[in-house]
Formats: sequence, C-alpha cells, structure tokens
Amino acid sequence: MPVLTRRQVLGLAGSLPVAGLPNSRLWAKPSGRVVVLGGGFGGATCAKYLRLAAPELEVSLVTAEERFISCPFSNTALVGLRDLASLTHGYRTLQERYGVRLIHARATQLDPARHRLSLADGQSLAYDKLVLSPGVELRWGAPHGYDRAAAEVFPHAWQAGPQTVLLGRQLTAMEDGGLVVIAVPETPYRCPPGPYERASLIAHYLKTHKPRSKVLILDAKDTFTKDRLFLAAWQRLYPGLLEWVAGSQGGRVIEVESKAGVVRTEFDEYTPAVANIIAPQRAAAIARTAGLDQDRGWCAVKASSFESVVHPDVHIIGDAAIANPMPKSAFSANIQAKACALAIVAQLRGQPLAQPVLMNTCYSLVAPDYGISISAVYRVENDTIRVVPGSSGTSPLDAPDATRALEADYARSWYANITADTFA
Repeated sequence: MPVLTRRQVLGLAGSLPVAGLPNSRLWAKPSGRVVVLGGGFGGATCAKYLRLAAPELEVSLVTAEERFISCPFSNTALVGLRDLASLTHGYRTLQERYGVRLIHARATQLDPARHRLSLADGQSLAYDKLVLSPGVELRWGAPHGYDRAAAEVFPHAWQAGPQTVLLGRQLTAMEDGGLVVIAVPETPYRCPPGPYERASLIAHYLKTHKPRSKVLILDAKDTFTKDRLFLAAWQRLYPGLLEWVAGSQGGRVIEVESKAGVVRTEFDEYTPAVANIIAPQRAAAIARTAGLDQDRGWCAVKASSFESVVHPDVHIIGDAAIANPMPKSAFSANIQAKACALAIVAQLRGQPLAQPVLMNTCYSLVAPDYGISISAVYRVENDTIRVVPGSSGTSPLDAPDATRALEADYARSWYANITADTFA
C-alpha cells in the first residue's frame, strides 16, 4: 500500500468533516443538556467541540481528577527523556474560554432509562445526551496472581501517573546486568504499539547507562503493530540487548508471584530485576455495569454517531468503544470525539447524520532520534467503519536515518498539537 507523506496526512486532516466547523447557517441553535464523562483525549475534546459547534448547549464535563496525565509520551518519562509535568494538562481553558461546566467527581451509576448519571459526591446529573469516554480498566487476575498488590511490585504503568513513576524508579535503581521483563497481552488493549515503544526506550536507556542488562518482551501474540519496523530497528540498535518472544514460542505469561519475584510462561520461569506486567483490559466499569458492553468487555456503537447499540442517547468514544478497524489510541479518541459532537448536534436539531471521515496516525519512538509511524483514513459506510482504499501505510522499512529523525520530530509535534487541540 502507498505510504502517506506528512504533507498528504496534513492535507487530509484539513479536509475532514470533523476537523473544522461548518458555516453558521448549519448550526441552528440546538438546545439541551449534554454530560460528558471522562477527561482524556476523547471526553475533553468532545466537550470542547460541542460548545464550539453549539454554544447554546449546556455541556458538563465530569472527571474525577483535576488534572490529566497523558499515556502518550509517558514511555519517555520512564527513562528520563521528559518529566510527568510536561504530560500533565488542566481543564481551566475548557471552562473559561469554551464555557464547559467542570465537575470533579467520580461517577458511580448510570441509569439510561431515566437519563441520569449519579456521582460519588451525591449529585445526580440529568442529561438529554450522555457521552462516555471512560477509558479502560485492567482485568485483575490476568495473568494469574496479578492484582493491585502485585502491581506495586510489578508495575503495569498503563495508566499514567504513580505507576509511571514507580516503574521509572525501578529502572533507575536496577543494577547493571539486570533483566527487565515486559509482558504484553492479547489485543485489544490501549495503544497497540505502546509496549514495543516502551521496550525500545528502556533498551536505549540501558544501552546508555547499564549496557550489561537485557530487555525481554514476553508476548501473548505472534504479530504486532509495526512489527517489521520494530524488529529491524532492534536488530540494528539493540542487538543482544532486546529480545522478543512470540506467544507460540512460549511468550504468553500465565502467572506471576510478586512476593517471590517470579514471572511464569507456559514453558519457562523468570526472576527479573524489573517486571512490567501489562494486563489485559476492558472498558471501564461505569460502562459495563450499565450493560453497554453486552458482556463482551467493550461497547458496540453505531459508527455514524458513536451512539450505543444498547441504550439510545448514550454515546461511547475512545478506548471503551468497539470502533474496529480503528485502534484504541489518543488520535482515534480525539477524532471520534469530534464526529460524536457533530452527530449529537445534528440529532438535537433533528437533522440527518453525516457519514464521517475519520483517521488515525500513531508515532512510536524506537530511540529519541528514531521515529516510526502508521496511519490510515477511514470512512463510515452503512454505519460501518472501513479503511479508505490506498490510505493506510507505515514508515518505509528502508528509510534513512534522516527520515527516522524527522519522524521523531513529527511525533513530538503531534503530541504538542493534539494536547493543544484537546485542552487549549
């Protein structure tokens, strides 16, 4: 498939229906109460774009945390390339500039029949439309023995914050010659290439500071996103330092004993100096307890509006939604949020839904000056998301160093742009 150049990607982004706002004639003053749950790249973006599209709407953003720490680029914080402060974002601009009502509280119960969301502080919010962007939760007990207590010994660091700090400290404290194990689950999970970027940057840190050490990826899968690009880069940059074990070759982690410091696969047992156990995931509990996942772990939606197939007037975006073939990524959540906002305004106006065009681009850092990427454009047809023929591609396998360095710069620019689009 042809590879999109950066210029082509930016050109496509500028032409997408969800990338900008239509002319004012189309926005005919809808009214209503919209509650958005979740303050990440999906929820915060959706709240902002609802107010941009229809300032008459009463939009409330419910998030338990007063500040958001992003998972994108958190792998760089693990190895000291940047700090968590640079990945931390507030909601003040959403409130002061865009008129989003902020509610910092934990949601406890959703009553779709009564159109109400209950909060831990005793509030009960009525809504005409509800947008859920609650993200993921870890499936504790998978692998066997991996629970909250075990995560304090073998961090997952898949929700940025204290776990990121913990894993980073363990890497810093590890003696030269230590073994770092990274356990990767079956898909779907948040950020498919994330574990392999993490392994790469840890390998870069060890090569620089602790060269007798080793990174071992124990994978439940036999293939992964951008695998040819990663494998080629590892062979070149980290020979003998980073090893990947596929699921069929004994890579599936089935049990951990955190007190004993043991990680087990079907065939082997390891006692690593540092173990990063990325557990299997599912949609956050608030969505599942309302039956929105239909006992599947993830929530099916109508592609034209991201409205739940189970309950009307409940829309689900981001990691919790089934939006195949789009991956669970920050870019996907951000652009789904815009499509969802436009769909909600159209529904409140009583107008037909547009068939949105969506896209995703995912950058990974193999080293600070070595970036790779994958991208695709999607079109909704008959309420199904499909890849636009010829739109998908990855970085060239034989790209020169200058191109890799340029993609690393693009990755940093992408992060600055998406966080500005979401929070600024």
